[in-house]
Amino acid sequence: MRSYSPTDRLMLALDNAVRTVVGRPVLTERPNPTEGVAEAPMSAEERRRVGALMRINHAGEVSAQGLYQGQALTARLPEVRDKMERAALEENDHLEWTERRAKELGTHVSYLNPLWYLGSLAIGAAAGAAGDKWSLGFVVETEHQVVRHLDTHLAQLPVQDARSRAVLEQMKEDEQQHATLALHAGGAPLPAPVKAWMQLTSKVMTGLAKRL
Repeated sequence: MRSYSPTDRLMLALDNAVRTVVGRPVLTERPNPTEGVAEAPMSAEERRRVGALMRINHAGEVSAQGLYQGQALTARLPEVRDKMERAALEENDHLEWTERRAKELGTHVSYLNPLWYLGSLAIGAAAGAAGDKWSLGFVVETEHQVVRHLDTHLAQLPVQDARSRAVLEQMKEDEQQHATLALHAGGAPLPAPVKAWMQLTSKVMTGLAKRL
């Protein structure tokens, strides 16, 4: 296996940033969860509402890419870095699924995606620099909050919208797995003030992405 230098990793991170915000991310071998799921009729208001939910989730996945790439850049142990990079690759699937679903519903992804990526990149790099146990602990808490967020969105979906439900349910399963892997890899519980700050920033991003 090739050993990457810090410069190599920086260039790879830049490539990932461009792919995330304006290009096409590298995907895993997994199929889109909507394959074989029929599109159900929905009212214009339902489509608008679900489209906004998908825009929010897509913005969250852009943030996840920044977070994981920032952590991978500053992680100390190679095995921790590899876990961050693999998690980022799996999150790419979510990025593509939510963007495609948003477009199917006739809406756009967030215009603020570059901001979400850069902000999360800085946060991820800071978490990684603090130490691998804190970096992994940040992943655990992030994924737990994302799972709760997805549960809220699943409850808001129209009953007949099986395509959006298939996407969000697979995302939820993946996020739970990422949290478990990070915990078993040595993630430390974060202090309560850090958790509260993460919840606040998530609310700000959600509110802005819903409209922009």
